[in-house]
Order: sequence, then C-alpha cells, then structure tokens
Amino acid sequence: MNQSASDHPGEILLLKISGEDKPGVTAPLTEVLANHQVNILDIGQAVIHDALSLGILIEVPGSKDTSDVLRDFLFRAHQLDLQVRYDSIPEDNYEAWVANQGKMRYIITLLGRKLSGQQLADLSRIIYEQGLNIDKIQRLTGRVSLKQRHHTRNACVEFSIRGTPANDAAFRQLLFEFGNNNDVDVAFQVDSIYRRTRRLVVFDMDSTLIKAEVIDELAKAAGVGDQVAEITEQAMRGEIDFSESFRKRVALLKGLDTSKLDKIAAGIPLTEGAERLIGILRRLGYKTAILSGGFTYFGHALQQKLGIDYVYANELDIRDGKVTGDVKGEIVDGRKKVEFLREIARKENIYLDQVIAVGDGANDLPMINVAGLGIAFRAKPLVRQKSRQALSHAGLDGILYLLGLRDRDLMDEKLADVRHA
Repeated sequence: MNQSASDHPGEILLLKISGEDKPGVTAPLTEVLANHQVNILDIGQAVIHDALSLGILIEVPGSKDTSDVLRDFLFRAHQLDLQVRYDSIPEDNYEAWVANQGKMRYIITLLGRKLSGQQLADLSRIIYEQGLNIDKIQRLTGRVSLKQRHHTRNACVEFSIRGTPANDAAFRQLLFEFGNNNDVDVAFQVDSIYRRTRRLVVFDMDSTLIKAEVIDELAKAAGVGDQVAEITEQAMRGEIDFSESFRKRVALLKGLDTSKLDKIAAGIPLTEGAERLIGILRRLGYKTAILSGGFTYFGHALQQKLGIDYVYANELDIRDGKVTGDVKGEIVDGRKKVEFLREIARKENIYLDQVIAVGDGANDLPMINVAGLGIAFRAKPLVRQKSRQALSHAGLDGILYLLGLRDRDLMDEKLADVRHA
C-alpha cells in the first residue's frame, strides 16, 4: 500500500533569525508558518541591547513543500529587515535531543560586585570540562549606568546547565576555588521544583543578620571583652564545644546592668541587605525565623524591627535589673537549631527542601546542611568549606538571586517600600 502525502514524514528545520529588535516582529513571522500549517517544536528568543536573536524549530508536514515555506518565510523576514539562517535537522539528531530532556539540570549563580570576561571564560571552561552543557545564560541584576556606578551594586548572571558532573565533589571544589580566586560568589543548585517554591528562611543572628557578636559587645560593656572574644573565636572556628564555651562567656557577664543591654540593642547595625531581604520575603509570603546561639533579649528587638515570625535563642537570667551570669533553660547549640528548624517546618506544613538556612559559624552547620538551601554567609573558611553554598561578597539580599529572582521582578509597586532599604 502506497503512503499518502499526509502520512509522509515531515522535514525538521531550525530557523535562526537575527536583527534589530522592534515591536511586531514575531507575529508576522509566525503567521507565515501558520499559513503553511507547520508544527512548532521549540522556540526561544533573547534580546541584548536591541539585538534580537530568535530561534524556531519547526516540522514541515510531509504534505507541504519545504521550499515554499522557506521562500515565504525568507521574504517576510527581508521585509522586516531581519536576517535568517536555517539548518535541516536529521530525525535521529532530533530524537537524541528530545531524549536529553531527562538529564539532570542545575543552576549556577555567579554573583559579585562586577563581572569580567575572564571570569565568565574561566567558569564556562570549568563547566565544559565536567561534561556539562550550558542551555541558557541570563542576567538577573538590572542594567548598570556607567555614569552612576556604586560600590554596593550587584552583578549577577545565572547559568542553566544540563548533564551530570564527571566528578561532583571535584566540581564543587573547583567552583569554591574559582569564587575565592575571583572575589565572587558561585552557587550550584539542582534545578528542582523546590528551588522555585521555598517558603521558610531561618537566620543565625550574630554576624549574620547583624554586624556584631552581641556577647562580645556585652563583654566590652562588662570590662571582660578580651577574655570573651577569645572564647568566641575558638567556638566559631569549631575548636571547642559551643555549649561549654557559651556558659563560660555568660558567667563573665555577671553584674552587668540591663540599661547597658538596651543601649547595645539600639546601636547594633544590621548587615548589608538584611532589611531589604526580609522585607521582600515577607511581601512574597515567606516565613522567617531567627535561630540563634545569642540571646532572646536582642532577637526580640530584631523581630519587632524587621517583622520576623519566630525567634529561638538563649534567655539571659536577669534579676533586680542585672545579669546573673546564668542562662535559663537548655543552651541553643547546633543541634537545638535543627530541632527548632524542624519544629517550625512541621508547624507551617513546609518540606525541609523548601527551607533556607543562613549562618556564619560552626554551630550553624547542622541547620545549613539539613535545609534544602543552606548558605554560609560571610563565614569562617571551615564553615564555607563544609557548606553547599556560600555568600561572601554580596549583602544578605544576594540570597534573592539564588532564588532566581531578577531585579525587574522586584520593581512591583507592592515592593516599592522595601526595594531600596
């Protein structure tokens, strides 16, 4: 039995259109394809500084003449002052391309104060040498005026990549070293549905949400600053047990007047980007929490200022307006932070994969590693090395880029009062 024209396999073409971007380009081009009843298999468009790049993968039905389709398409593109190149795609190549959609996908976020061609070249080479393919690159930060540069402005590019790293541990180490050598942050995440549906962000407080270690400030006020600072550093480096060191430090605060606590609470500066980040997270419906080895006295002050939902920290024992040198209840260490994180997630019906945990010290590592997205923020080398993600050069609001948010996404009027905070 002879095969009819309607059953005859079609031809697959990749149309690559370029030229100056202007309104009313896509409609007339796709109308030509519609007139010839072609099937659209894939389409993608990008515009950089008014330069249009449009790709359309089509299947011309067997009942149609491919030369007629191309003639009409090329003529219409010429009328629009556009250039067209086209390739015929063998069916086997097309099917192999379709099969690739089952491969793992990842997101690499490159974030710094400015990005150079050398940085992009080096990062792209690392990706290539691991056998990965770059599907898409997009800029997440807004356009930068050359006349109004600012030292706190971010530059962020997101790579969408496909495949499986040749050596996952080696790949992460290469990205870590690349970030260190170039003064940039590099985040490597699985591109899963959870990345786009985070719902809870938990923060350490001291040296994360605020630019200080509160216990050190209290120690200075009590005249024991040097003694407490040394113990603090040892604990943050993971050299001594956190709970033991904590009790030793608090004991040195005995007799400190609460009026000094109020003064310290009022004067501690927020970390760059903290107010903007939490304001935007709240507007987007995220729950937020402080899980701190510091003190509730200061955590509640931050809660009131920023609108944070939960605070878990240590409670100073205060009698007759003075610190007794003791702490009420169990010390909040790394293990307790994980317990509180899980407790909040259960209460809010949130999967752990939807949780973001941010901290800087060794006692933050347990919660950083149990959360779906764990971030070592301006952390000690040991903590950065043991965390899956690290931010060391951007402010706290750099986390927004790790969520895939673009600056233009945050220009909504409902966010206007927090976007410049």
